[in-house]
Amino acid sequence: MQFEFDEWQVRSFRPDDAPALAKYGNNREVWRNIWDQHPYPYGIEDAQEWIQYAMQQDPETVFAIANATETIGSIGMLPQSDVARLSAEVGYWLGQSFWGRGIATESLKFLTEYAFAELGLVRLYATVLEWNPASARVLEKAGYEYEGLMRKSAIKDGQIVDQWLYAKVRE
Repeated sequence: MQFEFDEWQVRSFRPDDAPALAKYGNNREVWRNIWDQHPYPYGIEDAQEWIQYAMQQDPETVFAIANATETIGSIGMLPQSDVARLSAEVGYWLGQSFWGRGIATESLKFLTEYAFAELGLVRLYATVLEWNPASARVLEKAGYEYEGLMRKSAIKDGQIVDQWLYAKVRE
C-alpha cells in the first residue's frame, strides 16, 4: 500500500525502516503523547518488533509515514471486535522535527478514507491526552468531531490525566 503526497508518503512498512523509526521514535516528547506500548527509550529492537507487527496485519492497518529518504513516523488503526466491529481506534506519531507541517493531518485523512472505502468501517475514533492540543487540532482538521471528555481515563508519565474523545463517522 502506498499513497504519495508532495514531499512524503503513507506506505507499507519495510524491514529497512527500523533505523529511522528508532531514531525518531526514541524521543521523550513523542513517547509522552502516545500509548505506553511504544516504550521509552525506543531502540532498534523495538522498531523491528513494531515493523514485524505491522507487516503481519491482514488487512493492512498500520503504515509508515515517510519522506523521500526515510521513515519519519507511523499511523494506523486498531479494529474493534464484537458489537464494535465496524469501528477502529486510530493513532499516529511523527518525529518531533516534522511537527507542525500538516503531515499528520494529511496522513490521517488518507487513513480515514482507506478505512471507510477499503475496510468498510463506519466509525473511527481517537483519544488525546489533555496536554496535547496539537493532536486534537490534527483530528479536527481531518474532519473528526469532539465527542467528550473522558475524566481521569489514562495514566501517562506517572500522571492520571483526562483524555478528549474525537470521532469521525461514515455517512
